[in-house]
Amino acid sequence: MTRADDPALVRPYPTLAEAARVWARIGLLSFGGPAGQIALMHRILVDENRWLGERRFLHALNYCMVLPGPEAMQLAVYVGWLMHRTLGGIIAGLFFVLPGVVAIMALSWIYALYGALDWVEAVFFGLKAAVLAIVLQALLRMGGKILTHRSLLAIAGLSFLAIFMLGVPFPLIILGAGLTGLLGARLGSGAFRGGGQGVAREADDADTILALYPERQAVARPGYAMRIAALFLALWLIPVAALFMLLGPANVFAQIAGFFSVLAVVTFGGAYAVLAYVAQEAVQNFGWLAAGEMLDGLAMAETTPGPLIMVTQFVGFMGALRDSGALPPLLAATLGGLLTTWVTFTPCFLWIFLGAPYVERLRGNQHLAAALSAITAAVVGVILNLALWFALHVLFAEFRPLRLFGIEGEVPAVASVDWMALALVLLALLLAFGAKVGPVTLLALSAAAGLGVHLLT
Repeated sequence: MTRADDPALVRPYPTLAEAARVWARIGLLSFGGPAGQIALMHRILVDENRWLGERRFLHALNYCMVLPGPEAMQLAVYVGWLMHRTLGGIIAGLFFVLPGVVAIMALSWIYALYGALDWVEAVFFGLKAAVLAIVLQALLRMGGKILTHRSLLAIAGLSFLAIFMLGVPFPLIILGAGLTGLLGARLGSGAFRGGGQGVAREADDADTILALYPERQAVARPGYAMRIAALFLALWLIPVAALFMLLGPANVFAQIAGFFSVLAVVTFGGAYAVLAYVAQEAVQNFGWLAAGEMLDGLAMAETTPGPLIMVTQFVGFMGALRDSGALPPLLAATLGGLLTTWVTFTPCFLWIFLGAPYVERLRGNQHLAAALSAITAAVVGVILNLALWFALHVLFAEFRPLRLFGIEGEVPAVASVDWMALALVLLALLLAFGAKVGPVTLLALSAAAGLGVHLLT
């Protein structure tokens, strides 16, 4: 449907400045790791502003889920590119990560100067409860729209069991789901015929900004995409090469640039999939920080805006703080943290600007759409896994090892349940589902409740 089909549908196309304010709002509210951030973007971009519909949103999300790096940040870059081309993608990506960069840097300075502060931890304690409520809202909303067929529900359930119980790597889950979608389409399954009509109908996109203004959205120009990708490849790798040549491979800044550049290429499945590896290398191999400090950094990243992989900024900060050389320790630490962030997130722009034009060209491909419909269902199961992982670590203080079917894992120790955390979670759920408060109010009230609990105890 276009503007000419129904004049009543006319809504002004958002300017770049208006879009920047939307991305700034998303960046400031992007708590809760990938599950919460994807939910927030879905609520603001699809439900509230109607920039794009369910089908277009899921198409972009499916592509971002199979890329290395933080999928939520890459989804922001993708939608920003769709709306306002390259500059829109850059603004969306920067505004998505900037609040987290500032918050983690400020907390890192406080941590280096004073250690962990009780009142800051209390605020974070309350925010975690709000994040759980927001994630649960998102799961219910997305599940209701996506899992409209028993086959799709089965795929979501199996993907959850595969990653949560068996530890199957995320790329294998996505591959299996895609092949299932292709096979289902060939067998004539109603869940996949026509590229997943059971997932998101074309009508869902009809009254969106991108549908009403098709001439304004980014077009697929592979030649231009290659030039932009080459620019971001240079911005990423030239500083890394310069550090190795000028300072030598044993220098802490060269080590930070090299290690996190490699990490940016292999972090499939999001931050949760690689945090154990990062902790092991940073603590045991490089000696940048202690195990307890790594946990403190993870707590910062979980309860501040931005991608969870932002914990790497804290790791780089502490590494350079401990090996500052001729620089003042806090200056070296700041540079180390910013360097880590640069080599972690610059590749995200590269993946989107290089691949998005080709992905958009394939949007009408029925075979690809069938595979993506199954992948979308699998993603719901993966998000459920992320949400449950986060919930367990909020509500329980201790875990005990478990071996099941030859696979090593851990389960919460029931006696270690944090009753105060449970009370805050129940309060957040009551506010979200009973009082139906918005995310900003929910986060503010939960933070105040966490601080209040600290003052009383």
